[in-house]
Amino acid sequence: MLSITPIYAAVLALIYIALSGWVITKRRGHKISYGDSGNSEMLKAIRTHSNFVEYTPFALLLIAMVELQGASGLLVNLLGLSLLAGRVLHAYGFGKTPQIVIFRQLGMVLTFTALLVAALANLVLAL
Repeated sequence: MLSITPIYAAVLALIYIALSGWVITKRRGHKISYGDSGNSEMLKAIRTHSNFVEYTPFALLLIAMVELQGASGLLVNLLGLSLLAGRVLHAYGFGKTPQIVIFRQLGMVLTFTALLVAALANLVLAL
């Protein structure tokens, strides 16, 4: 049974909703119903949201499998915290104008670390 991963999934879902709201607000403000219409603010909001969507579900799936295979709570929490911090830092750094490149980079390092460690942990635990 999962008891740790759902907490991170819930918090990340709230961030997803906030990023979705940001895209909707930009769409309404710029009267853009589809795509970005060449508007750089709209493109930034779309890509910030999309990047979150591209990495978060797969990482959560890997973390959930680590937890289901009986990994320590410490490992699961470290993976969850790395993913959460990574996604927040990346979204904040990328979403700002001008970008805060160090936050964006640190966010990706933490996200990739969570993915890599979770993938390796799954292999070790499964074998």
